[in-house]
Amino acid sequence: MAVPALADRSPQPRALPLREVRTRLTQLVSLAELTDTVTVVTRDGDPRPIAAIVPAPAARTGAQARADAERVAAVSAGWARRLEELHRQSGRRHAAELRALTDALAEAWAELDRRAPAGDPALARLKAAHADLLRR
Repeated sequence: MAVPALADRSPQPRALPLREVRTRLTQLVSLAELTDTVTVVTRDGDPRPIAAIVPAPAARTGAQARADAERVAAVSAGWARRLEELHRQSGRRHAAELRALTDALAEAWAELDRRAPAGDPALARLKAAHADLLRR
């Protein structure tokens, strides 16, 4: 049984000038397909890359990754707007409930002040604990 040529893959893509790529295109495409080799194409005499021959799954993965990133960004923006609206609603609801609680506490303390004997230390400690709510 033949052993696949995958063991001899190098992590660095090979760079070839355009003139050589033209003459070896079929071979380079087969190499990309069978061994996942990436070939960077450069202009003759210029080391800067101008194109690449990559395996088809790698090219699709890049396109899919961009599409996925755009989709995730759109979904995230929608959720961020929804969460912000829920935060505002919760804040308004909390403020209304706090006002109702503060009003009820003020009424309870007014009634306690009318009925309780003046100078009761337990009542004074309890009133001091509620002082921040009674000031609102």
